[in-house]
Parts: sequence; structure tokens; C-alpha cells
Amino acid sequence: MPYQNPIISGFHPDPSVCRYGDDFYLVTSSFEYYPGVPLFHSKDLVNWKQLGHVLTRPEQLDLSRAASSGGIYAPTIREHEGIFYVVTTNVSAGGNFYVHTDNPIGEWSAPIFVDHPGIDPDLFFDEDGTVYFTSSANGAEGQGIYQSRIDLLTGKKISDVAFLWAGTGGQYPEAPHIYRIGSWYYLLIAEGGTEYGHMVTVARSNKPDGPYESCPSNPILTHRSQAKSIHATGHADLVQAQDGSWWSVFLGIRPVGYPNRHHLGRETFLAPVTWTEEGWPIIGENGTVGETMSSGGLVLQPETVEKPVRDDFDGSALSPEWNFLRSSNSENWSLMVRESCLTLYGSSATLNDVDAPAFIGRRQQHFTCLVSALLTFSPQQDGEEAGITVFMNERFHYEIAVTKIAGDRKLIFRRRLGSLWKVENEIPWLAETVILTVKADKEHYAFGFSNGSDEVPFWFGHGECSLLATEVTGGFTGVFIAMYATGNGIRSTSPAHFEWFDYEADE
Repeated sequence: MPYQNPIISGFHPDPSVCRYGDDFYLVTSSFEYYPGVPLFHSKDLVNWKQLGHVLTRPEQLDLSRAASSGGIYAPTIREHEGIFYVVTTNVSAGGNFYVHTDNPIGEWSAPIFVDHPGIDPDLFFDEDGTVYFTSSANGAEGQGIYQSRIDLLTGKKISDVAFLWAGTGGQYPEAPHIYRIGSWYYLLIAEGGTEYGHMVTVARSNKPDGPYESCPSNPILTHRSQAKSIHATGHADLVQAQDGSWWSVFLGIRPVGYPNRHHLGRETFLAPVTWTEEGWPIIGENGTVGETMSSGGLVLQPETVEKPVRDDFDGSALSPEWNFLRSSNSENWSLMVRESCLTLYGSSATLNDVDAPAFIGRRQQHFTCLVSALLTFSPQQDGEEAGITVFMNERFHYEIAVTKIAGDRKLIFRRRLGSLWKVENEIPWLAETVILTVKADKEHYAFGFSNGSDEVPFWFGHGECSLLATEVTGGFTGVFIAMYATGNGIRSTSPAHFEWFDYEADE
């Protein structure tokens, strides 16, 4: 039976996976978004459900100084003797650390920091009980993979940091993972930068601390210079399924148009792993993958209940797909003000600031989708504003919103594209309630509004997807579609009530 790539769509980069019995757990990077490190569960490696996040408390995750594409980089998840560990890097505060739990669905521990340089950390538990901490760093031997042994209880190093491998010559050797398979220790890394030259390479040794011998068939996964719908494949992790087969999760992108542009972000893909007679792994079809792949011996178990299109905000907590920018500041939002309603209170922070505005958003996971929300909002002061934003970072975003300008209530459509900032359309708006709608296809966003759910939206503004693409904006994230509120420099006294939010994929 075939399956479709990506297995987790939208901005879900740097995947890492482990198996515990019949259960698979997967984590991805989250950068400046809070909570940190999305956590997924699967029974078959293909169908994934988000359980929540690993880093859910301020003591675990300080993003107060995180620039866009700062914060949390490249987690690794591993299970050892019934305890789960996630090790990652907060590049904006504290560096490398790990947390642990005996129940992935429950709370994870306070962070244990490790005085080890670099990013993209990995934990490897050898059979003799030694724990190896490995990362990508620019150390005494130059850019490459470095390792130390640590005390698992304290995170203290019990050896010097030693150089392992520089890769095969590609730039930015990173994303190391160590495995013991048979009599060999394998070191899997990414090279080429997380761009169109991205690739996966592997080396092996008869000792975890090397020396490591490079695979003669490297790279074992890459789409560089190929006419594929998937590009920038890399940053892989390996896992063995219940039937003994091996699989790899890795990141990739799906660019649109020419020249290539991708705005959904780096996504999570899956491919089978085969082994040569000499004992080397090869990912996919001789190092390449497709959007449709054979599931081989995997017993696929798709969920029987589809996720509803509408979120009525009728629970005591937000669903796992929702995120904040840098902080979940309780002064900025509530589910308790009105029944079945999300209320935002605009702070002085705006979408143009490297800050924590009143912002609750979800990843755009499909090229073609329809998003709408019912907003009740009566701005009383000039500058008070609430609406929907299509957001890449503080310098690149579109929004449709209700605001007050020079004493008049307006409905506006605005674009922020680098240093260019413009309200492109505005009309007087006296009603307290409006349905705001965003319609997306592969190349365009359309922004509309209506008075009732039975009305066809009046299309009020348009924006190009390519202008929110990573090739234009820079950075490592993907597009979010979010509800937001702001006082544009002052604390707003007018609550913005979002009665519901719809996200309907059309693919």
C-alpha cells in the first residue's frame, strides 16, 4: 500500500524519531514559537497525531531574547530503560540541554544543561551504560561533529570534547546521530546546509568515539541538482520498525514556480532504508524519494476520525496545533471571558516587533486551504486592532483586520514586505462582528470578509505566496495563519473575541 509524503506537512523541520514497543514518537524544531518542540505519536510511521509539546513551561523555554529563527533548534528524541529524553539547543538562551519523562504524554522535567559546544545535539546510550553527547560545532578542528561523555543525572561532562568527523566536504556538517547496529557504530549527519544542496552522509567505526570511516556511496540521500518536486532533503534520523525493517525520517521542501520558492517551510518526510552487502545504509530509491512511496511491510493504521475543520474554543485549553510567538503571556489571551470563545487583549507589541504580541496561530500545512474566523471587536481607541495575519516573520506578513484610525472604525488589508509597508485597502466598518476569510492556493492568498456564514466573502485584498517564501524572507520557519490583536504601541482596553476558527484543507 502506498503512502504520501510529506508525512507531517507544513513547518515541521529537523525530525527525530524513536520507537518504544509498538509506539513511535517524533519531535521537530520550533524556533521562536511557544510551546516548544511539537511531539507526535504513531503506530505505523505514516499516520501521525500531535500529542502536544515537550517544552510547555517558562522554566524549560526562555524565548524572551529569541530573534526570528532563533530559539529551539533540532531536537533528538531517544528512549532508554523506559525513560524518554529530548535533547535540543536554545540558541537564544542557555545552549544545549535535555529534558526527560517516563510518560511522553505527561509533563517533561526541568532542563538539564550541558556545557558542550554547538547545536543539533544527540544522545547515544551505549550497551556498557556510557552516555555520549554529540553535536555540530566549530571547534579546534574546524567545523564538524564533536563528542563528549556525560553524567546523565547531572549533565556534567566526564570527558573532554573530542572531534569525530568533518563529513565528506559539504558545508555545515550537522545533525549528528549515532546508532549501534550489529558490530558497527554508525554516525549519520547532514551536509550542504539546509538549502538546495542539502544531503545525508554516513560513516562508521568499531568504537563510538571513532575514528570514523566514510561510506563510499555518500551521500546516501540527496535531491541536489535534480528535477524533483521535493528538494533540500536532509537532516535524517533512523528507526527500526516492529518487523525489523529500517526507515528514515528527514526534512524536505516542496517549492513552487520558477525560480523555486517555498513558503510552507521544511516538512517531515519518510523513506525506507536498505542495506548494502557491505553493511551501509541507503535511504529511499538509491538516495532519492517521491511524494508517493510504498509502505512495504508497515501495517498502516490511519485514524478513523478526521480532525474537525472548526475550533469552537469550547475546551479548557487550546488544541495542540496552536502556538504563541515567544510567550503565552496570560495577560494577552483567555478562554474564560466568554463561553466557547477565544479572547485576545492587544498589548503594545505589534506584528512588526521582535516581541511577544497577542498572537495565537497555527501552521499553514496545505498549499490550498480556506481559513476563516468570526471576530467580535469594538475598538475604542485609535490604534486598537484585531484580525487574521498570514505571517512568516516580523518583516513579512499580510493581515486583514478591524481597527480604529483617527476616530473612525475601519476594516483594512495590509501588506508588510521587508521595508515596504502599506495599507492597500480600507473601508468604514461600523458592525461589531465580521467573518474574516483567507483563501490560499499555491501562488496566491485572497483576503475577504462577510457579515454572515451564508454569505460569499467580498474579496478585499490579495498577496503572493512567493513573497513570504524562505528564498525571500530568509530564516528557517514557515508560514503561520494566526489570530492577533494589538494596541499599536499602547495596551488595548478593547477585547477581541474570536468565536470560532476554521481551517479547511482543499488538497
